[in-house]
Amino acid sequence: MRPLNKKKTNKPKPMKKVLFTLLTAGFMAIVACGPSAEEKAATEKAMQDSIAAAEQASGAMMEQAAMQDSANMAAPAPADTVK
Repeated sequence: MRPLNKKKTNKPKPMKKVLFTLLTAGFMAIVACGPSAEEKAATEKAMQDSIAAAEQASGAMMEQAAMQDSANMAAPAPADTVK
């Protein structure tokens, strides 16, 4: 028990101040190391370019398949031979 004549103080201990300061500095360093707005924009642009390239390739493949289908329809069917 503590003596009756001693008042309890709510002063933070020096070690708590140091720990709090270090944690705050660490948190700020982690946040500062995140991607910048320019990096985010570059990533978004690269994603949009990739999507556009995939759509273009898909469109070209579909066009080629349509041409092949129309060529198959225009060609005369071989006559069946029955013996």
